Amino acid sequence: MPSTRLLRMDVLAFSNRQLGKSLSLICSALTWLREHKSKSLESQLKEDEKDDGAPDWVKQFARDEKKQKLLQEKADMEARLARIREKEKREKQLANRCSDPKTKRRVYHFCLVYQYTKGEVAVEVDGDDDEAQFYLEDYESGDEDGGAKGSSGGDTLSPTVVALMKKLGLPTGKETKDEESELPDETKIFYCSRTHSQLTQFINELRRVKIPPPFPDEGDSGLEEEVKHLSLGSRKNLCINPKVTKLGNPTAINERCLELQRSGASESRCEFLPGKEDQVVVRDFRDHTLAKIRDIEDLASLGKKMGVCPYYASRPTIKPSEIVTLPYPLLLQKSARDALDLSLKGHVVIIDEAHNLMNAISSIYSITVSLSQLQRSQAQLDIYLAKFKNRLKGKNKVYVMQTVRIIASLASYLEGISKKSKEGVISPGDLAVQGIDQVNFYKLQTYLNESKLARKVEGYAVHKEANEQEKSKLTNKPGGAKVLQPTTTIPVLTHIQGFLLALTNPSAEGKIFHGKTEDKNDPCLRYMLLDPAHHFQEIVEEARAVILAGGTMEPMSDYINHLFPYLPKEKIRTLSCGHVIPEENLTALPITKGPGGREFEFTFEKRMQPAMIEELGRAIVNLCQVIPHGVVCFFPSYAYLEFVASQWRKKPTSSSNTVAKSLWERLEDRKTVFRESSEGSSVEEVLREYAQAIDSGKGGLLLSVVGGKMSEGINFNDNLGRGIIMVGLPFPNSNTAEWQAKLEHVEKVARDSHCGVPTDLPSSPPSETAVRNAFAKAAGREFYENACMRAVNQSIGRAIRHREDYAVIALIDRRYSTERIASKLPKWIQNGFVRGPVDKVFGEVMAITGKFFRAKNAQRNIGEHERLNAADEISLHWPFDLGAVRMARFNTDAIPA
Repeated sequence: MPSTRLLRMDVLAFSNRQLGKSLSLICSALTWLREHKSKSLESQLKEDEKDDGAPDWVKQFARDEKKQKLLQEKADMEARLARIREKEKREKQLANRCSDPKTKRRVYHFCLVYQYTKGEVAVEVDGDDDEAQFYLEDYESGDEDGGAKGSSGGDTLSPTVVALMKKLGLPTGKETKDEESELPDETKIFYCSRTHSQLTQFINELRRVKIPPPFPDEGDSGLEEEVKHLSLGSRKNLCINPKVTKLGNPTAINERCLELQRSGASESRCEFLPGKEDQVVVRDFRDHTLAKIRDIEDLASLGKKMGVCPYYASRPTIKPSEIVTLPYPLLLQKSARDALDLSLKGHVVIIDEAHNLMNAISSIYSITVSLSQLQRSQAQLDIYLAKFKNRLKGKNKVYVMQTVRIIASLASYLEGISKKSKEGVISPGDLAVQGIDQVNFYKLQTYLNESKLARKVEGYAVHKEANEQEKSKLTNKPGGAKVLQPTTTIPVLTHIQGFLLALTNPSAEGKIFHGKTEDKNDPCLRYMLLDPAHHFQEIVEEARAVILAGGTMEPMSDYINHLFPYLPKEKIRTLSCGHVIPEENLTALPITKGPGGREFEFTFEKRMQPAMIEELGRAIVNLCQVIPHGVVCFFPSYAYLEFVASQWRKKPTSSSNTVAKSLWERLEDRKTVFRESSEGSSVEEVLREYAQAIDSGKGGLLLSVVGGKMSEGINFNDNLGRGIIMVGLPFPNSNTAEWQAKLEHVEKVARDSHCGVPTDLPSSPPSETAVRNAFAKAAGREFYENACMRAVNQSIGRAIRHREDYAVIALIDRRYSTERIASKLPKWIQNGFVRGPVDKVFGEVMAITGKFFRAKNAQRNIGEHERLNAADEISLHWPFDLGAVRMARFNTDAIPA
């Protein structure tokens, strides 16, 4: 069984330079990988050294021969990549010297000249004769192994594509290992992060690294090996067909891509899809990909340049790669791994930003279907059956009618229950109406995948509507009969199919809810995954090792208890690295009372009190007076931020004729105030204006939201974040049906797994039931608090981004001073956590904050004085080089320590 590591990493120091978490992971992982490859070579050579009676000189000759062959194969690969690097370098130099844009474009001898066509993207139909494309092929078998004639059984590729990819040697998810013997499957690192922007940052760090080759340089082999890297992405990131990319929506792009691969429509197939005749292009694309480190945009540009789809052409590159970077969904979702034929067997998996991991898994396997989607699917099926019902035979008719009955039942049930209550939990038995419980969902899923029913139904509905509008010209006629308007390019039946698939999960893993959609207030059914452990277990058991890394992973107990409950404790190792900054560069203050002595406790019951909101405003006004440059203030939610801002804008009542300033105006007197909005201004625009206000000398106050756009992925380093203020504790609403179900699930798991008696129970022997219930309640409370504190830690971790950075963190709520909450803060923040009188008197907060920044100003002045003295010393040591003296004075970073 593989080992699992949980890493909580901040900034590490190495060779007097600041190295981030990414670079630390790269150096350690690649060092291990190169050493492992060297050891693997030795182990391969020793396989032939068994005692078979052969003379020693024969064994040695065989060993040398095999070693030379292995090294030669790798040397040939490196030589090809080196030629490509040199070729690209010459092309770049030639392009830079050429002013004609047309001349800059390289034309490959094996690529056809293609033109980007213009026009609207729709279901391509040539007329009524093309209705044959919407027929359902005869379905031969109703069992799980059966399928439509000519079907490969895959759920993402058409039979034509599968056949071409098999001939080409590309993975389809169905081949056996011996069918792909062209290149060995090298041991590799799969590096996974949440977004493509985070992956791009990792790739930029990867370009800085130079790792020694895994094999010694023997004789004239001259073997040197660059890091072989591959970026994997979705069709949305890699598609180069302009008719498809203009759709924008990822699901729409996926469906359109598959539509252009359908069997029997070669004239409308995607021109960039690699075929049998493109084998040379695909291999050349593989070598160009490995020749240098490319991010996802570079890979898409390479595909455009070579005229081949990078999404499909990159698959043969997976095996020879050393590092593969990919976003969360491609690794965590089993169907995505199968579609890419990703095998994790024997490889190392690194998941960065792992504080999001459990939520990410739950989000991937959770799904919502609305009443309008169900009704739209019903209308489309009615149109389809009106045309093709009499032509449906055998299993096609059975499964299509089952689909109609299920969708009608779900729509009827949802419409009825939404009138009775706003939200609630639905038991699986409640949905078993009108014979749904007699449907074999596994067989139905197989049929829907293989028959491509969703695409045919959606395509015919749009085709039918287009014809009706053409004939009757109802589009511009008022009062005309209504026809079905296509509201989306995504086959709605495909979305409903995902919901039906979720219903096949064990009931213990998730719950079904009814409620309203957030955007349109439409009644909906939601399936929410409660237990992410099962879906992550396959990755853990298949990989050689799994590393979870993050800068703010505390509290770490949740990962052990809820993500790896099946692993023995000795298989899980935790490592928490201290922060690179000295302790005096950070001060964390729990603020329990405001300037007027009112206690801060932003519970759900008290947080709307006008007096406490006014006290909060006065406290922030005072803090902004002593904290220089930029201050970022985090609120629990957008709604609460909006309410607080509206209260601060109110003018105070005054008995005199003078008009007193509002708290908002007083804040603007101290600093320029900016606000994060759930909609409206972009993050980049707000951050740019915030930085400009700081550079102007007045300073800025940025009001943000925990879990919002500013709380993750944004670095408030240096003057951008000299102060971080956290208002209250952002506990999720435990009264919602979803959170009640989560807590019930956690308590049930804890109750079932409990053994032993908690130490905090009464001394009298309690019953076994009471012991289990008390333990379960404690586990639920711990899980609830951990979810809150993980969000807090992620937000306040936006400051202190390098070794010389410094900041004050103000935690405004009485509960931060309690040991239970304070112990869940990261260790590096606990080291700077101030206790004592600061808990009781706001004046102590102001005194400590002022003293902190006065010390930093004095330290900065001393440091500047020393740097100028060092520059003067250089002028004395090297009087012969006046240019160096001038450079040293104006570029002090170049001065030797």
